[in-house]
Amino acid sequence: MSAPAEDPKARRSNLGRGIASLFGEEQADYAAIDKVRAGKSVPVEFLHPGRFQPRRVFDEAELSSLAESIKEKGILQPILVRRDADRPEAYEIIAGERRWRAAQLAQLHEVPIIVRELTDRDALEIALVENLQRKDLNAIEEAEAYQRLMEEFKHTQEELAKAVGKSRSHVANTLRLLSLTPKIKSFLIDGSLQPGHARVLINAREPEKLAVEIVTRNLSVRDAERLAQLAREADGKTSPRRGRPPKSQAHKDADTLALERDLSNLLGLKVAIMISGTGGELRIHYKTLEQLDDVLRRLKKPVGPLDN
Repeated sequence: MSAPAEDPKARRSNLGRGIASLFGEEQADYAAIDKVRAGKSVPVEFLHPGRFQPRRVFDEAELSSLAESIKEKGILQPILVRRDADRPEAYEIIAGERRWRAAQLAQLHEVPIIVRELTDRDALEIALVENLQRKDLNAIEEAEAYQRLMEEFKHTQEELAKAVGKSRSHVANTLRLLSLTPKIKSFLIDGSLQPGHARVLINAREPEKLAVEIVTRNLSVRDAERLAQLAREADGKTSPRRGRPPKSQAHKDADTLALERDLSNLLGLKVAIMISGTGGELRIHYKTLEQLDDVLRRLKKPVGPLDN
């Protein structure tokens, strides 16, 4: 005669046995435990950094300052966590790793938590938004987080911008920073360069040499732009001087010039029509990605009377 099937409730881990006794159950009901613990305190060793934490650099001086504040006033905002899928007795930090680290420096044994059921995508978005709101991320950490959201969760730039509360142009400009060399990225990470400097360097001639000069001389973004322009001029890549139209522009007929004016007034941007034989080019000059976005939105609209 076969042995009776084992009752699943009889299988208990040592840790589960201790926790279950608090609820009068043979096996730990972690969902019930989460409800009890939500908004309460748990031992610091029950928590660990999240896989989706975008922040890589933690300033020791800032952590020490926060630890002193915690010693005096405690942790005022609970740490947002989710249950660790591989270790059900543990929690993964979604938002609040700085507080958790500072609490350990302050020699706290327990920290307050809020437990939430979150997908990986939600976890990354929340961690990113929390750091952005506190301005805790450097530009490279922010760019890497955007890239991760796009690659792992198939976000478009527009969807990503809405999710993190930024403009699409901000997201696009930040992602462009990832094309910089490791040396220039290190300047951004340690704060020697600002994102405005870095955007000047993206298309600059000898960007690392220019970056070192900006850092050494502590130049403003405007000064960096002037240096980059001088480098382009020295390299023979200057555009025609103002007031001197290109040869192809010099002999346009009145109708073409009038059409350029009409299009410029319609778009609010400078428009140039370059005629070549029976064809040609239409050039729209924009200074910011917001202006380009506006043009694209206009082009997506249904055809109206002005387009006939």
